[in-house]
Amino acid sequence: MTKNVDPGEAKPILVAGDLFVRSAVLVDALRAQIGTAADISTMELPWPVEPFRSIGEVDEASGDEDEVIAALAGVRICVTQFAPLTERVLAACPDLELFCVGRGGPVNVNLEAARRYGVTVTNAPGRNAEATAEHTIAMILAAARRIPDTHGELRGGVWRGDYYRYEQVGIELSGATVGLVGYGAIGHRVAAILAGFGARVLVHDPYLPAGQDVESVALPELLRRSQVVSLHARLTADNRGLIGAKEIALMPTGSILVNCARGGLLDYDAACDALDSGHLFAVAADVFPAEPVPPDARLLHTPGFVVTPHLAGASRQTAHNAANTVAADVARFLRGEPVANPV
Repeated sequence: MTKNVDPGEAKPILVAGDLFVRSAVLVDALRAQIGTAADISTMELPWPVEPFRSIGEVDEASGDEDEVIAALAGVRICVTQFAPLTERVLAACPDLELFCVGRGGPVNVNLEAARRYGVTVTNAPGRNAEATAEHTIAMILAAARRIPDTHGELRGGVWRGDYYRYEQVGIELSGATVGLVGYGAIGHRVAAILAGFGARVLVHDPYLPAGQDVESVALPELLRRSQVVSLHARLTADNRGLIGAKEIALMPTGSILVNCARGGLLDYDAACDALDSGHLFAVAADVFPAEPVPPDARLLHTPGFVVTPHLAGASRQTAHNAANTVAADVARFLRGEPVANPV
């Protein structure tokens, strides 16, 4: 079922910001789109100081169902990044018409239930594409040139001249073949940056539209030919565990594996095994099977494993991109126009 929209009707808006996409940033973007007279209330969610978690039947959410229900009383439109939209929240908030999620994958929303309750859900695809692409390149370079290890040792007063040995030095991106598994907004940008380095790019993406100006190959061929493999696929039931021991074994000895997409795409024990055996030169990851990563996790203690704490998409531009994208859809909704980013 759908609800009729009266653009002239007052539509109270809840902004549920967090410590990254701040409520103030969202409010400023909304007021720029819909004017200063809008009826906007705010609440603050504790992410990322408190990691997101599963709430009810949804994943990667922040806050509490009861607090969200209370804040949504009488609200027609909610703008957020991580507030949970569960069956329970939907049942308790009959006035809700529009739920805008300022992220690419709105896994904090029960989409099937939202459809049943007639709530339109939008997202912000590509909001962090630039940030994640740049971070991916930084991870490749950090892994290839051993920057974290050499930095840490030098800061500790140790000068490792042996890192200049042939067996210890890494590769250049110029002239290297880099395989991208997934070629959406982030993969496209990574490929463009790599072209500037003079790298050759291969792509594997089963959803790649026809007519793309890129060398598209099957996954086994990509793995065999690439000195660097970087994952950029969205995690689905079909590709969970996409890169395991068998796939890593296809990669050339001394190659580099990078994951700034989703932890479930990669078998991390298999990656550690490949580092321990010397088959892989380095592994770099920004995402993990469990977050926060347990302090005793093997990957934290495996030499050659470069890690960052799920920060690839973290830039100030990302926060403003998210805010501007959802605010524009709120404005469309209030004018009675189709939203640009329906889920």
